[in-house]
Amino acid sequence: MANPDVQRALQTIWRMEAPRLLARIARIVGDVALAEELAQDVFVRALERWPRDGLPDQPAAWLTAVGKRLAIDHLRARAVHARKQGELAQELLGTQDAEWGSTNTTPVEAAEHAALGDELLRLIFVACHPVLAIDARVALTLRLLGGLTTAEIARAFLQPEATVAQRIVRAKRTLSEKRIPFEVPAHAALDERVDAVLEVLYLIFNEGYSASSGTSWARPALCEEALRLGRVLAAQMKDSAEVFGLLALMELQASRLPARLDASGRPVLLERQDRSRWDRLQITRGLQALQRAQRLQDAPGIYTLQAAIAACHAQARRAADTDWRHIAALYALLETLIASPVVALNRAVAIGRANGPAAALPLVEALNRDARMQQYPWAAAAYGDLLQQLGRRDEARRAFERAAALAGNEHDRLLMRERADAV
Repeated sequence: MANPDVQRALQTIWRMEAPRLLARIARIVGDVALAEELAQDVFVRALERWPRDGLPDQPAAWLTAVGKRLAIDHLRARAVHARKQGELAQELLGTQDAEWGSTNTTPVEAAEHAALGDELLRLIFVACHPVLAIDARVALTLRLLGGLTTAEIARAFLQPEATVAQRIVRAKRTLSEKRIPFEVPAHAALDERVDAVLEVLYLIFNEGYSASSGTSWARPALCEEALRLGRVLAAQMKDSAEVFGLLALMELQASRLPARLDASGRPVLLERQDRSRWDRLQITRGLQALQRAQRLQDAPGIYTLQAAIAACHAQARRAADTDWRHIAALYALLETLIASPVVALNRAVAIGRANGPAAALPLVEALNRDARMQQYPWAAAAYGDLLQQLGRRDEARRAFERAAALAGNEHDRLLMRERADAV
């Protein structure tokens, strides 16, 4: 294989294996920031060796072997945790005379492979630790587990690269200073910590599904990263209902991504989408995850309820077949768990679909007077939609114009302007 081909292969392999390697090293050294430095050293060694010696037969095993050696060498050099160093040397290396980059699999390494999911799970809990601000958790999770560069994260959230870099550096420093253990939390704290993890994945997915600003209506790469991490979490937390609820929600929502833009790249609202373009396999996976979530809990949580709403849309072959009464009832249940005007707005829209615009108008009018909704473009858009259905065209046009003025995303702005012009 030519050198450029080897380098391209290394880039691909690294993107896939970096989170696993980082989790393994962090388990050894107990420090996320240090683990990332050592993982980068592994990458440098691969850049030096692979173009010269060729691609290893088992590249992932090569990276793991080198990473473990570097981690244990670091512990020796620092003369810290002497007892742990000896135990790890025996457990992880098996023998002292193994060559660098050896890909022979020992029984110990086979056991380690089985525990890999646990290591990734630990890393997820560390990156999403509540000691960090939510924006720091999101950035650190994408950096450590999503494999995104700082520049890619900055582009995804339309923020200066320097800002994101500082956020990540501060997050890693905080984890070190607070001596956050590299572990899955004890049972007593697990629910709170799982909620923190799910919140991060939910925010990442939502920003990918409906970009809050910029010129892209969606950022599928963020959806893919959130989904990948959600699947890792579900594989390791098989009895957590809300983990499966969030996974179901993301699978079902992501199934619509191929139909959310037309051939010219313009956004297509849900009721006008070509449902034959929805990913039926992903819908099946989402429905299976939803069923599992529902079996695991007596009363549905916030993610399971949202997944159930998404399932109503996914199971309707035509927009006209949508069970809006059931959706309104699900939103009513969700409102008892989340005192959010956005949830109330969605419930009002569902009531309008089920019972006609006149039934929903007073609800939406009240929400548009709520101070919390004054800057929310979709409240104005929902009001305009109801007014248009009731034939109050001038008022509808003004509502759509207000929605366009409030929209942060260029596609949303264009969509609202078009609706104003059409009225």
